Amino acid sequence: MFSTPLGSAALWGYLFALPAVLAGFNSGASNNIAVYWGQNSINKAVGGQQRLATYCANTPVNIIPLAFLNGIKNPTLVNFANAGDNCTTFAGTQLLSCPKIEEDIQTCQSLGKTILLSIGGATYTEGGFSSASEAQTWADTLWAMFGPKQSSSTALRPFGAASVDGFDMDFEATTSNMAPFAARLRSRMDAVSGRKFYLSAAPQCPFPDAAQKEMLEQVAFDFVSVQFYNNYCGATAYPGNFNFDTWDNWARNSAPNKNVKVLLGLPGSPTAAGSGYVSGDQLKQVIQYSRGFPSFGGVMAWDMSQVYGNAGWLDSVVSALGGSLPPVTTTSKNTTPTTTLVTVTRTSAATSTPTGSLVPQWGQCGGIGYTGPTQCQAPYTCQYVSDWWSQCA
Repeated sequence: MFSTPLGSAALWGYLFALPAVLAGFNSGASNNIAVYWGQNSINKAVGGQQRLATYCANTPVNIIPLAFLNGIKNPTLVNFANAGDNCTTFAGTQLLSCPKIEEDIQTCQSLGKTILLSIGGATYTEGGFSSASEAQTWADTLWAMFGPKQSSSTALRPFGAASVDGFDMDFEATTSNMAPFAARLRSRMDAVSGRKFYLSAAPQCPFPDAAQKEMLEQVAFDFVSVQFYNNYCGATAYPGNFNFDTWDNWARNSAPNKNVKVLLGLPGSPTAAGSGYVSGDQLKQVIQYSRGFPSFGGVMAWDMSQVYGNAGWLDSVVSALGGSLPPVTTTSKNTTPTTTLVTVTRTSAATSTPTGSLVPQWGQCGGIGYTGPTQCQAPYTCQYVSDWWSQCA
């Protein structure tokens, strides 16, 4: 995955409607959809990243990792691209204070979405920790900064009163003592009664992942979003070198948590990554094949701005995870034949009556579940983008 410099942009986005069954990560489901938010990697002045809450109302995306906390020992490196334009700094520091993201996290959580903080990214350069004790100390620090607010803590909190639902590990170069770091966060999260927190990772598809091998061998993750792109084993290699079966074998036989889910990580557009983008029949075939494995938990995509700038792609993902698909039977070197049927019921398209309010450029004017204004300000017209979104353009 990648991070981008901070920048300003005029933004727009899409809203989606799908049943509440997709609200929040579901460890027993195979139709989770995770999309990273925060980097505006499409880097467009128009059609780029909107506020986080935009992607939480009426959306099939149920997991949103915030990308990225680029530094652990230097947590001033909280980088959310153009969203950082709405942040200030704490007095006397360079650490961002982001009240709009605080508000949006709480809004998303009220809608049942799982919001994680992704740590690392392609620009992480600290290399980990000199010892296990140092790793645990920094885990405690991040827990105080981003976990539930502690009355006795004086830690500066970039998201104020909001706390994330867990952490995502996205390290793409070799690090030291990351297992004690992740294990400490795991223990902190598990010690909270009455609320479930999640730990995820985003390894590359070559197995074992060089950067995160230690953590994956020693720490119990709830799910891993394997990056099946930019590598020989990615989705474009299906059926040849595509190795979802290897990750399924790890999940069921070697992972500390034998119920860990494996998400199929994909680029959200042709330009979202260096290589590995799939669409159309190829996308459908890769998802159908992968969901035949017991550990399959859904799809991950990089990143939000690319996904919502690529009309119809997310529709295809939802369709491939939907109930209209036939049962899938797969046979591989690591599994016996299995049959899986995933059921997702779509809502019917709602009609809306034109009102006196006119929708501005890039605003929503139609889509499944939409009941607002349908007439656009001149000279714009309502243009279909996906089943869930039509916009004034």
